[in-house]
Amino acid sequence: MEAFVTKKRQRRTPQLDQYAEEESTEVKLAILESLQPGMPQDVLLDALLSCEGNVDKAAASLSGVDTTDTTPPPLKRFKSVGYQSSISSTFRSPSGVEKPVVPRPLTKKGRTLHLFTPEDIEAHTPCSIIHNFLPASQADALLRELLEEAPTYWKGEFQMFDRTVLSPHTFCFYVKDEQAADEQRKDYYYQGAEVPDVRTLRPEMRKVSLPVQDAVNSEIERRIRDFYPGGKKLRHQGPNIWEPNCAFVNVYSGGAENVGYHADQLTYLGPRPVIGSLSLGVAREFRVRRIVPRDKDDKNADDAAADTQGQIAIHLPHNSLLVMHAEMQEEWKHSIAPAASIDPHPVAGNKRINITYRFYRESMHPKYTPRCKCGVPVSLKCSMKSAVNRGRYMWTCDMGYQPGQKNCGYFEWAEFDDDGEPIWPENKKR
Repeated sequence: MEAFVTKKRQRRTPQLDQYAEEESTEVKLAILESLQPGMPQDVLLDALLSCEGNVDKAAASLSGVDTTDTTPPPLKRFKSVGYQSSISSTFRSPSGVEKPVVPRPLTKKGRTLHLFTPEDIEAHTPCSIIHNFLPASQADALLRELLEEAPTYWKGEFQMFDRTVLSPHTFCFYVKDEQAADEQRKDYYYQGAEVPDVRTLRPEMRKVSLPVQDAVNSEIERRIRDFYPGGKKLRHQGPNIWEPNCAFVNVYSGGAENVGYHADQLTYLGPRPVIGSLSLGVAREFRVRRIVPRDKDDKNADDAAADTQGQIAIHLPHNSLLVMHAEMQEEWKHSIAPAASIDPHPVAGNKRINITYRFYRESMHPKYTPRCKCGVPVSLKCSMKSAVNRGRYMWTCDMGYQPGQKNCGYFEWAEFDDDGEPIWPENKKR
C-alpha cells in the first residue's frame, strides 16, 4: 500500500508504529483483527484506509477514541524501489475468489500515495505496468546503446512568463526510417518550433519495438475488458491496433533532473492516446494526479476534489514497461519527481533513460490540421480545469513558448467522432 508517514510521538502501543510504516495491508489487517476480534473485514479495511494505514489510529477509532493529529506529516522519500503485497488482494469474496470492485480514491491532499504492484497501479491509476519486461541481456544491450547516444541529446529551450528556460533533462526524437525523419523535420512543430534533430531507430531500439507493440495492445485489450464500462472502449479512443511509429527518449542524469506535472501533447496523437513507456537504468518515481474541476460555490465538493487530486507515486525500476491508457492524458497529469538520493545502476550509473513509444495518427498529420496567424500548425489540447468545458478539445497557438515570440491568440474548438477521427467544418474539409 502507500508509504504512510506520521509524526513520531509517544504511543499507547509502540510496537504498532513499526507495522504502520513497514508491513503490508494484509499484515495490518491481521493485527487490527487481533485487536478488534469479531469485527467484519470490510469495517476493518475502511478504518485502516481512513487512518492512512496507521494500525494504532485505526484500532483507536474502532474503540471510539479520538485519533486526531493536527501536526502535518513530514515528507518521506524512498531511496530505492521495493516490492509489496497488493492492497487489491484484500478485496475478495468469502469464497476467496477475486471480484471486480470500484476502488475508492485513496489520495489525500498534501500526501503522496506510493504504489508498487501491478494490481494496485492498474486499480488506482490510468496505468498498468509490466516488471522485467525484456530478457535481462536485451534490456542491458538497449541501455548501453542509448547511453552511447545520450551525450549528444539536447535540452529544449522555451519561454515562460517572458523568461527563457531550459528543460530540466535531455531528450531526443526517433522515427522508423529516414523518410519519416525528413518529414518530421519539415512538417512537424512542437510548441511552435521545428525539431531539427530527428533520428532513426537504432538497432536495439528497433528490436524492442515489436515486443512493446504486442504488450501494449494486450494491455489495451485487458483494460477495456476489465476496467471500462460495459467492456467497451472509451469515446474518442481509437479502435485500431496500436502501432508505435515514433519515440521520445528522455535522459535524467542524477536525482535533480526531473520534469514537472504535464499532459502529453495531443496534436499528432489525437484524442484518448495510449503511450508505452520503457524505463531503463536508475529507478525513479513517476507521479500522477487527477485533474478535477472545482466548484467554487461548494466547499465540500472543493475539499473532495482537492483530496482526489492528491498525488500518486508509481515506482519504475529498470526494465519496466508502463502503459499510460486512454484516460490518462485528458484527465490526469504526470511528472518525474526530483529525488533527494538515488541508488546507482550497475550499467547506467546515475542515469535513468526512458523511451516513450507513441502512435501518431495519419489523420492528425500537420497537412490536415489548422494553422494559426503565425503560419505554423497549431496544437491540440483538452480542457481539464473548466467544469463547463471539461473534455472538449481545442486548437491553440503555441508560438508564445518560443523565446522572443508572442502567441497570436488563435483558438478553435476541435470536433472528433467516436473513434477519435477529426470532423472538419464544411468550409475546411480536408
